[in-house]
Amino acid sequence: MLWTCLHFPDLSLQVFCRASAASSPFAVTTSASRPSILACNRAAGAAGVVPCMRASAAQALCAALQLKTRDEKAEAAALSGIAAWAGQFTPTVSLGAQAVLLEIGGCFRLFGGFENLLRKIRNGLRGLGYEFVISSAATPTAAFILACARIPLTVIETDALPAALAPLPLALLHYSPNAISDLAQAGIRSIGACRALPRTAVSRRYGQGLLDEIDRALGLLPDPQPPFIAPSRFETGLELPAPVEDTKALLFALRRLLFELAGWLRARNAGVTRLRLTLKHHAVSATGVMLDLTTPSRDADHLLALWRERLARVSLPQRAEAVRLAADGIAELAWANFSLFPETPHGAALFDSLFDQLRARLGDDALCRLHMHADHRPELAWRESDAGNDSIRPPENQRPLWLLDEPRRLGERPALDLVAGPERIEGGWWDGRDVARDYFVASDSHGSRFWIFRDRGNGLWFLHGICG
Repeated sequence: MLWTCLHFPDLSLQVFCRASAASSPFAVTTSASRPSILACNRAAGAAGVVPCMRASAAQALCAALQLKTRDEKAEAAALSGIAAWAGQFTPTVSLGAQAVLLEIGGCFRLFGGFENLLRKIRNGLRGLGYEFVISSAATPTAAFILACARIPLTVIETDALPAALAPLPLALLHYSPNAISDLAQAGIRSIGACRALPRTAVSRRYGQGLLDEIDRALGLLPDPQPPFIAPSRFETGLELPAPVEDTKALLFALRRLLFELAGWLRARNAGVTRLRLTLKHHAVSATGVMLDLTTPSRDADHLLALWRERLARVSLPQRAEAVRLAADGIAELAWANFSLFPETPHGAALFDSLFDQLRARLGDDALCRLHMHADHRPELAWRESDAGNDSIRPPENQRPLWLLDEPRRLGERPALDLVAGPERIEGGWWDGRDVARDYFVASDSHGSRFWIFRDRGNGLWFLHGICG
């Protein structure tokens, strides 16, 4: 087995900062009555702000410093979101303290090898807006210890684990802080130093659990991890570091959420058909914005382009303080088949993409659909419907999309080449508008195509449509 640990040492800071590209001084404080600095960004650090400093002293030192109280619920939600996103790489995912563990030994070949998989994970985490440390080892506890020590190391062989873990501090183990403190006072601060002590004496004084924790890290004892079960419904959000009054400023945070959504969808081989964005304000009701898609999609860049058009039509009643994204409709996607030669997008897919862009930009009221109606006569064989009604799609045949209001007479025999047909259409006797026609697809010398017919009653030819 091969485990990879994704450790997020500054998670308390990043749950706020990843929603914005701004680099103004920012820090997270403890929730005590006299709060102190828990973590700060580079801009705050450059101004002299450091962890453990009193919040009042930090603000006196840096007048532009923004402070937020630590939000442990947001941190837990962020870890769950990362774990759900990581399900696209492996089905075996577990949660740790400020960390996500992935068992990748059985799947890295699907991604072109171990290094290619790590590169995909790194690029994806950067897209989500996190700073991280990645370490890999033969056991999950060893991978976790290495990552918490901020050592981006890969230890594939179990036999190499004792040497890799020996210099690392005991404080990285999940064990009683009092026992670790007692050992440190006795000069035993590293895993290697603890292993050098008589096991019986360590077990009697500090408990067998300490030795078991070390043995699990070294692969001497089983190291089972509780599995993470991804939510069946996607909904996540971000609190903005500062309120925004322009919807364009929301796109950066929205991009983070869409990348997270894309990973969740890939883990299910699904695409989204309806998205709901909720913008929270300080003193007024939240603003809800819907986005419907003609065909399911999990392309984060495509979804962001649609949201850019959709949000351009939204006026905020008040500055937004937080954003929340939910997938209200998803659909399974067909598995992709890889071919020797690259395939161009299908015409229907290109049309659906364009239709979604126009729909997001103009709104449903500005667009309509044409669908087939049960009538043999072409001029009566269609109806208009709402833009959101895609339940009826026209069949892909050789009939044109552009019909003339009235057929135009061409004479007895037009100078055109007939390339398809005939398609005989007779009907309408029940309402006094009966027709009897033979339709053809015709081409002229320039390659333009037309839909023409011959009236079977008088033998004359008419132009009825133009092919795109």
